[in-house]
Amino acid sequence: MDEARRSGGVNLGAALGWVGAAAVLAVGVVLVILTRSNDADTAAMDPPRYIEESAAAGIVHTYDGEFSFFVGGGVAVLDCDDDGKLDLYFAGGSNPAALYRNHSTVGGALSFDAIASPITDLTMVTGAYPLDVDADGMTDLAVLRFGENVVLRGLGGCEFERANESWGIDGGDEWTTAFSAKWEGSAALPTLAFGNYIAEDGQQTGECSDHALIRPTDAGLYAAPDPLAPGWCTLSILFSDWDRSGRGDLRLTNDRQYYRDGEEQLWRVEEDRPPRLYTEAEGWQHMQIFGMGIASHDVTGDGLPEVFLTSMGDNKLQTLSDGAGEPAYKDIALGSGVTAHSPFVGDTTMPSTAWHAEFQDVNNDGFIDLYIAKGNVDAMPEAATNDPSNLLLGASDGTFTESAAEAGILSFDRGRGAALADFNLDGMLDLVEVNRRANVKLWRNVGWGDAAVPIQMGNWVAVQLDQAGTNRDAIGSWIEVRFGDQVTHREVTIGGGHAGGQLGWIHFGLGAANSAEVRVQWPDGEVGPWLTLASNEISVIER
Repeated sequence: MDEARRSGGVNLGAALGWVGAAAVLAVGVVLVILTRSNDADTAAMDPPRYIEESAAAGIVHTYDGEFSFFVGGGVAVLDCDDDGKLDLYFAGGSNPAALYRNHSTVGGALSFDAIASPITDLTMVTGAYPLDVDADGMTDLAVLRFGENVVLRGLGGCEFERANESWGIDGGDEWTTAFSAKWEGSAALPTLAFGNYIAEDGQQTGECSDHALIRPTDAGLYAAPDPLAPGWCTLSILFSDWDRSGRGDLRLTNDRQYYRDGEEQLWRVEEDRPPRLYTEAEGWQHMQIFGMGIASHDVTGDGLPEVFLTSMGDNKLQTLSDGAGEPAYKDIALGSGVTAHSPFVGDTTMPSTAWHAEFQDVNNDGFIDLYIAKGNVDAMPEAATNDPSNLLLGASDGTFTESAAEAGILSFDRGRGAALADFNLDGMLDLVEVNRRANVKLWRNVGWGDAAVPIQMGNWVAVQLDQAGTNRDAIGSWIEVRFGDQVTHREVTIGGGHAGGQLGWIHFGLGAANSAEVRVQWPDGEVGPWLTLASNEISVIER
């Protein structure tokens, strides 16, 4: 039986001094929906207003370096001290990586402080992803590097220890730029996938490194890596249940700048079987792009995830051509208004260079939006130099409209990794973006208000999944949310984006609805009951 409860048996809102906001639901109270909400239909809203607060928030960090760090530059969003507020871990390239603890007051200005440690302040870091490897309730970090990858075990209090040796993880010695993870069957530990980029001297030879799939053994350690070959210079990978089979296959987007005969790839990864590539006979279609990032979301509302792929001047939004029967995709980017192939201001006649992409509802109107981080690789004359990131707001008809300038996030820094997350727990998604050779940008979402008096846009709910045993955060689940006449499906994954991801509260905008019905399809396929959540609350759904 699923339950919605307080986090750790504590009223999170009260513990954080959250005055005027609804408390999360009590432990042990089982909520069953009896009737569907009668709230008015949701209408699309204008963009929120963002206030840039990087310096005021205490964040001073730059992703830097020469050719080996032209790509990468990710950020991991995690709660490393279990206080309910999301912290930040930044890749640094040739600079040390940096961990920042969140001290923001609820609904107030953003505030972070750096936590210096030789364990986390690694150099040669391209990106990082949070996950709870050993299901101890403390978030760990998979740190991607030019050289050996390092998995850091969370100890609580934003402290970590190196875990490669204790967990038997071979970190390799490649140029790693991508990561994803999933749990297979009853395994105690997750299956880890590390995506690698150019092989040694690959810039001259056009050779790409193979990737590494690391599976756990029955002894509670990891086996030697299985190569995923051929590798075609990938920059983002994602385990996703694209056909709702419960399996979770590995999607790779690859950079055609360097490979000779490669293409986009989808690996079938079944429990107790070696991975294999999908073939044209199975519906997979040959495609070559400058693949840099993956974002996945059910945009069309059919219960199956669409895939957004970033590139240089040719971004893709793919949907299954004939449902879940085979991995045959068609592109719907042009009709949806998300090609984002050139800058909307700046060098508008030149092709854009897109990196991190992420689907979230930034204005809480119930329609999914799309953020795309952009920036020239370094000084490529054939691509735009003044190339601002996109904020594409979703409408009721499934189309998107550019709104970055109106939202106040116009910047000509060279963006890389990014994340949309609620750092001050006010129900409005803030924005952090890592820039190449420029300081991190951190914007606070103040809705319809301003820095002094934020005004919430729309209603919302935020949830976190919790199940006993392995896979504590229920990676591989599907969350279904319905309100008014709308239904949203979201897959819980680790991976994708560009060199970074997040683990924490999962946010859903509700528009004018004052409640939502939520149910979970857990990783093993069991579907829980409908639970009623009042709007503007943070809840843990416990299995």
